Order: sequence, then C-alpha cells, then structure tokens
Amino acid sequence: MTGPELKQLRNDLSDVLERKLTVADMARLCGLPEKGGADTIRRWEVSGPTPSATKVLRVLAMASERYPILDKFDVFDRHDVREEDRPAKRAAFREQMRDEARRRLG
Repeated sequence: MTGPELKQLRNDLSDVLERKLTVADMARLCGLPEKGGADTIRRWEVSGPTPSATKVLRVLAMASERYPILDKFDVFDRHDVREEDRPAKRAAFREQMRDEARRRLG
C-alpha cells in the first residue's frame, strides 16, 4: 500500500462510516499509541505504511465496497451458501466491519 492509497482509504472509510476520519482516528483504528500515532499516519500517508500495518489496513478496508473481501474472510462463495444469499451475506459482513470500526473509534 502506498501513501496516497492510505489517504484514499481514509477518505473511503470516512464515506462508509459517515464521518470525516482524522489521522488520529486512523491511528486508533490501526491500534497505534495515542501519543505519536497521528504523526505515524501522517508519515505513512506520504511514504506508505509498514508491511504489518498494511495487513491491518486491508482488513479495515473491507468495510467499504470499494475494496475486495480478502480470501481468508470470503466464506460467501462456498458451496454451502446459496448464490442468491451471497450478496446479502457480503453486505452484512461489510456492515459488521463498519460496526467494528465505529466501536474502535468510540
């Protein structure tokens, strides 16, 4: 993930959470310490996050329809899930991801 992609992710999450996310909010979502976490996000929005942070950010990104549901989370395309039920199950999963983000933000 590049810096501009992280900045775009912050905007996309702001849209789905229906509130403008600050760099401090993104730091909280990533589990960064309150002191210095916002500065870390600012640096990452220029140079790109660390590989371990990128993994966390990709999970957070699933709250938005603009990002794919990662393979290890995609239980919707299995043979035991009816095709007509898959869109609703994906939507419910994304809403669950949004709820988790809201919970982390307080």
